[in-house]
Amino acid sequence: MLDGPSVAAALQECGVTHVVWIPDSHLGAWDAALSHAPGITLIRACREGEAIAIAAGLILGGRKPVVMIQCTGLFEAGDSLRNFVHDMKLPLFLIVGLRSHMAAQKGKVADTCPQFSEPIMQTWKVPYVLLEPRHVAADLAAEYREAQAEKRAGAVLLAE
Repeated sequence: MLDGPSVAAALQECGVTHVVWIPDSHLGAWDAALSHAPGITLIRACREGEAIAIAAGLILGGRKPVVMIQCTGLFEAGDSLRNFVHDMKLPLFLIVGLRSHMAAQKGKVADTCPQFSEPIMQTWKVPYVLLEPRHVAADLAAEYREAQAEKRAGAVLLAE
């Protein structure tokens, strides 16, 4: 299960130094665990494009940040994502809350966020995996480590 304490512990084990985020939806429930995780500094951004720019600056400064945003924010942040991932080739890692995904799988929601999130990731050519409730924090950590080892951007979409 992906909960705040297990995610915070996994990020610590990976050496993540900062979480730059907008704590929307499910991600907001992780606030207490991330706030108290030794070695991780939380930075709350105003907009998702700003979160990506802050993380890019941290990467350039030798830090290891992760960006946590919701899927609608991913849509807003496209130009920032393009610039830092493709133009500057920074190994940015995103954790994106995929709002309403579980309900959409059952045909019980009109929210279009799940419908567009994966195509957006494909359009921006950011390798990603979809993590569902059966996944654990070790799965998230494995994706992060793989992206870092390959010195490339990556993302996990968290099915909510």
